[in-house]
Parts: sequence; C-alpha cells; structure tokens
Amino acid sequence: MMNSLDLVTYGPVIPVIVLHRVEDAVPMAQALVDGGVRVLEITMRTPVALQCMEAIARAVPQAVVGAGTVRSVADAEAAKKAGCVFAVSPGYTTPVGLACRDIGLPLLPGVATASEVMSANADGYQFLKFFPATAAGGIPMLKALGGPFPDVVFCPTGGITPESAPQFLALPNVKVCGGSWLTPQDAVDGKDWARITRLAREATALRA
Repeated sequence: MMNSLDLVTYGPVIPVIVLHRVEDAVPMAQALVDGGVRVLEITMRTPVALQCMEAIARAVPQAVVGAGTVRSVADAEAAKKAGCVFAVSPGYTTPVGLACRDIGLPLLPGVATASEVMSANADGYQFLKFFPATAAGGIPMLKALGGPFPDVVFCPTGGITPESAPQFLALPNVKVCGGSWLTPQDAVDGKDWARITRLAREATALRA
C-alpha cells in the first residue's frame, strides 16, 4: 500500500474529475496520462463514478486512480472495491479516516481550519487537502497554518487556476494542488482528448 504522500512524486497537479458517461472515462484518462498526469481523482458525484473508476483501473494501467468526494465509510469501501488506490475526502471524520486505514486505502483528508487539522493529525494524518482553498483563505491561510503546523503539508483544492497554481506550489507547505481545469466539461462532451492532453502537459510544467 502506498503512502498518500507518494502522490506528490507524480507531478504538481492532481486533476479533480467529474464524469457523467462511462464511455468517456478511459479515453479521458488516457489523454491525461499521455500529457504526463497519472494521478487521477475521480469524484463520487455522479451515478456512474464507480463504473468509471473500474474502467480506468482496468484499461489504463499507468493511471493512479483515486476516488474523490469520499464522505462515508461506505464510500471508502466502494472506492476500494472499484480498484482505487487512494481516496480524497472534502472534510474529515474519524470514522472515515480509520476505515480507510483498516481497508488499506490511503486517504487525503480535507480540512479548512486549524481545529480540523488537529483532528486529522490526531488520527495520524499529516498530508491534508486544504479545501475549499480560495474560499477558505487561500495563500494567506496556508502561510498562517504553517506556523503552528510545521510538520503538515497540504494539497490546496478548490478555485485553483493555472495562473494561481504556481503561487500555491511555491509555498513550503504545499506539495501538490488539485484542479478541475484539466478536464473542462466542454472538452469531455466534445471528446476533445487532444485538448485535455495539452492541458495536462501544461499542468505538468507548473512546478514553481
């Protein structure tokens, strides 16, 4: 089982992906991988999300498939069964954190406040998703959290753009950021996989 912090070794951006059609899953994932983006967070926001995860895990072996929007123990168990190798949650609860540990599913838990950081730390989590990043204070908040939590690193997600990503990535406590701009809905709907590959290449080059 990998450590969730291993995710940062694959590149500076983790795409946050919402899929509405199973037939889009594999070509979209292949387009991202072709552009150098291998870590894929497929959000559990649509009825076909689990089927999409299964399809990608089976057909695109280079992809590191994870489940996003994991909100319950049942979500974590379903993601693991679908072939995911990591999970991302929008917030943090101890039941979800412990369940992921029990089933061997590395978790990137979401936090927005110092109290939530402490709760996740208490259960052994040091690599956290800062969400919603821009709405929760953005770069000033991450700088502030660096004082009392020098041993914690973050993946800011929510409102990040190609323009702001390098500024977030320049912070010492930010190792990677999440973004939805790599898979625009109009590109997916139009099956413009070349555009997604191009966006992935640009994201791979964003490391400050």
